Amino acid sequence: MTKAVTVKNITFQEGTTLICVPLIGKTLDELKANARTLATAGADLIEWRIDHFTQVREPQHVHQALSDLRQILTDIPLLFTFRSKKEGGETEISDEAYFELNHQAASSGLVDLIDIELFNDEAKIRAVIDAAHGAGVKVIMSNHDFHKTPAQEDIIYRLRRMQDLGADLPKIAVMPQTPQDVLTLLSATLTMKEKYATRPIITMSMAKMGGISRVTGRLFGSAMTFGTVGQASAPGQIAIKELRELMDILY
Repeated sequence: MTKAVTVKNITFQEGTTLICVPLIGKTLDELKANARTLATAGADLIEWRIDHFTQVREPQHVHQALSDLRQILTDIPLLFTFRSKKEGGETEISDEAYFELNHQAASSGLVDLIDIELFNDEAKIRAVIDAAHGAGVKVIMSNHDFHKTPAQEDIIYRLRRMQDLGADLPKIAVMPQTPQDVLTLLSATLTMKEKYATRPIITMSMAKMGGISRVTGRLFGSAMTFGTVGQASAPGQIAIKELRELMDILY
């Protein structure tokens, strides 16, 4: 049995699958307008994909945006994510800027979770996790492969490594080339849950082929899935209304 992770009014735990929707906008006005739409969409949490924000390199503008978003989203948990270019993001910044951005977000008092990518300097990962935990912020550690699905053993290794580094919620998203790849991801998820997981995990197979993985998390062990409200941040995301309907049918 994995240890549940509670963030504000939601709990990541075995046997449930929360729905996260991405918030994307290039300007502050665009972000605020999109946030108002998402605030009433019925998502369990919202992920600000700050790599789409044109002023991401300007700390004062990032803080202002976070402050405005917090007011609009009120009690909805907010996940702060800069997705790197190498893992499917929109913008390239230095490693130093990446970690400084996450340190600032974690210490702002305005976010509830941050996303840190696994394939980075280990000492910097541990430092930002410690800072986040010191501020009461949970950490999703992630890895995204937009080209292929690694072997089952490799998927499990990466998720276990995230646990070892102190992530509250290990996450992996992979691209299937064949239906067998989807089964590989689902099998890895189930094996991780049953044998190794000490905390909730998040997994998904992307694109239309992997769509089944986005609605069967409760069965195989993924504690969160991603839906959309007009804007998708990765291939294969399903509109939140249809996603909830599919999950209700299955469970």
